[in-house]
Amino acid sequence: MTTAFSLCLKRFVILLFYFIGINDSFTSLKAQPNNQTIDSIIQQVITDSLGPGGSFLIAHKNQIIYQKSFGMANLEWNIPLTDQSVFQIGSMTKQFTAIAILMLEKEGKLSTSDTLFQYLPDFPRANTITLHHLLTHTSGIRDYTRMKDLNNIAQKEMSAVELIDFFKNEEPSFLPGEKFEYNNSGYIILGHIIELVSGLQYHEFIEQHIFKKAGMTSSYYASDKSIIPLRAYGYHKKEQGYVNKRQISYTIPFSAGSLMSTVSDLLKWQQALNQYTLLPPEIQAKAFSPYILNNGEVIHYGYGWHIKEAEGSSVREHGGSIFGYKSMAVYYPSENIYVVGLTNCDCWSPTQLVRDVAAYTYRALQKE
Repeated sequence: MTTAFSLCLKRFVILLFYFIGINDSFTSLKAQPNNQTIDSIIQQVITDSLGPGGSFLIAHKNQIIYQKSFGMANLEWNIPLTDQSVFQIGSMTKQFTAIAILMLEKEGKLSTSDTLFQYLPDFPRANTITLHHLLTHTSGIRDYTRMKDLNNIAQKEMSAVELIDFFKNEEPSFLPGEKFEYNNSGYIILGHIIELVSGLQYHEFIEQHIFKKAGMTSSYYASDKSIIPLRAYGYHKKEQGYVNKRQISYTIPFSAGSLMSTVSDLLKWQQALNQYTLLPPEIQAKAFSPYILNNGEVIHYGYGWHIKEAEGSSVREHGGSIFGYKSMAVYYPSENIYVVGLTNCDCWSPTQLVRDVAAYTYRALQKE
């Protein structure tokens, strides 16, 4: 082989790899969702850049491909939201409560088929209601957040037992397993059972066994008294403009809605689930399975997650709402796409916009 021919061959190989690289880069670029399109979807809902807003994150295969915040974290000090802002997540708390129950089941300390009689023997109809019913919102227990007397206790510090006593003697809405009806009371009882079985307070169990294991260093049990670094303050919107959120005691939402987090920490939560950091696959799968009512009808709720379909693919989702804040997260297991949005005004709902962003991302990533 001549030196000239050898040199030409080397140049050809270099050029070949160069053009292959360009083509791969182009394909990768083409398959990525457009950030401006995502911005426009979000800004159709969050329209006031000088008011409270929200933080949003998209991850594909555990890698962040979009992360951005809109609006202000504190209106009085004119502090903008950032990717590290801490929000209350409301009913997304239920995911953590459900996984905690499954962790205790793995340890042999309880079973989802246990009846309430084993933990609250004086609870009405305790021998007919199982932990499974509580997890799937099929218990028939009256939802305490719909009771007229709720305002009387909203700012009162209460133990889990006192809160359960507040609603336990209400007439049931239906027989256990008869229908699905979203119910905060069931998740309050589950939080109490976590305390009874583990010997820890609910917040201690979540912090030690979930937050710490998942590396969620910016997640907390909510408090208006504790110093929460980078807290996004919550707001309502009235006719006269924005006002600070109503103060409540977080012993009232408790294990149904009292956790705080960031979009980055919630990605760590999703990654911990993906990697089976907290539970083995066969037990964790119970959280993501649809269940069947007494009449054979399938309900599209697992343990702490809605199990739905979008874009022809199975999705897991859940949102939350609490005074001054709303939250939403959507996960496409088939493509490992996670989209989460947290807002610090209950005037902005991220529910549909997170669904829309997730669907758009899913479609964009299909175009390879």
